[in-house]
Amino acid sequence: MISPSISSKLPWVGTNIFTVMSALARQNNAINLSQGFPDFSCDPLLTDYVSRAMKEGYNQYAPMPGLPALCEEISQMIKEIYDYSYDPATEITITCGASEALYCAIAAVVRPGDEVIVLEPAYDLYLPAIELSGGIPVRYALKPPDYRINWEEVKKLVSPRTRVIMLNTPHNPTGSILYPEDLRQLSALLSHTDIFIISDEVYEHIIFDGNIHQSMARYPDLAARSFIVSSFGKSLHATGWKVGYCLAPAPLSAELRKIHQFVGFSTSTPFQQGIAGYLRDERSKIMEIKTFYQRKRDLFLQLMQGSRFRPIASRGTYFQLMSYEEISDESEMAFAQRLTIESGVACIPVSVFYRHRVENKVVRFCFAKEDLTLERAAEKLIKL
Repeated sequence: MISPSISSKLPWVGTNIFTVMSALARQNNAINLSQGFPDFSCDPLLTDYVSRAMKEGYNQYAPMPGLPALCEEISQMIKEIYDYSYDPATEITITCGASEALYCAIAAVVRPGDEVIVLEPAYDLYLPAIELSGGIPVRYALKPPDYRINWEEVKKLVSPRTRVIMLNTPHNPTGSILYPEDLRQLSALLSHTDIFIISDEVYEHIIFDGNIHQSMARYPDLAARSFIVSSFGKSLHATGWKVGYCLAPAPLSAELRKIHQFVGFSTSTPFQQGIAGYLRDERSKIMEIKTFYQRKRDLFLQLMQGSRFRPIASRGTYFQLMSYEEISDESEMAFAQRLTIESGVACIPVSVFYRHRVENKVVRFCFAKEDLTLERAAEKLIKL
């Protein structure tokens, strides 16, 4: 019998680091500060809305673009926050998590041979999705400790083949953010081009120290060329529900939906209906999330005082980078694995967010955890 062989489209891709480190944490009964999910429950009122939706019969396929009720609530929320209007019928698409939205946006506009500028360290979906569409990633490395963008250097990467620039703010894994000056420079850079922006803004509501999230939606000239992706998993502490959305002008949304209808088609109906009701009645709670997570960040930093780890400023997200250069000369992967096995705390090596594993002796901890979890983890970490 002949068994057909397969030539991988992604020969360099293995099991992602989040799965690997979470599995290692389970095997060693370690505290999991690696994968980015809360270990606490979402608002009981939110689950009440979803349960009610199930009981009221919202259990069949939702419309492919999303439930109108949810799209309308998102449109209103965006208008209130960013003073920019998206048509709920033609410019907002509900997706199976932010990852599907990102994949569909990339697939909608990237053609074979197109170049896509990617700022590394980068979320691990970007490069595979670009390559599956035949695109060519053009990487720019952000550097510690501030991980700010040097726009003059980015400008040198733009060519006639540049199709997209990928942005992520607040930034995973570094916790850095974009500032108004960044958006002004980006606007000037793209003003006479036909380059699209795919802006990953899933942590838009988790931003600290009085900073204001610089969404592409705040800038009409940038919004006109942008796919903006966000996630209720992050803002409602419900990552397992996989409900994301994409904002884009109608012509861009139409192309994204052509892909979406064959990838996920529609997203869980009772979750959409429940979230719509929650946004209608409890929207202000989303605005409180930044205070909630800033307290978590500050607690973790306070607990880590006196350790040999050196914190790198987190301006947003629920991640805290730590330099371990005073502790070990090991590679980031080796250090993260040893920390999990010997010290009982799992983290993520930041080097894996670079295609070619750039080593800066920096690891990422997730502080979206119960206070007791953070206390137990810090007690172990300060012993190093």
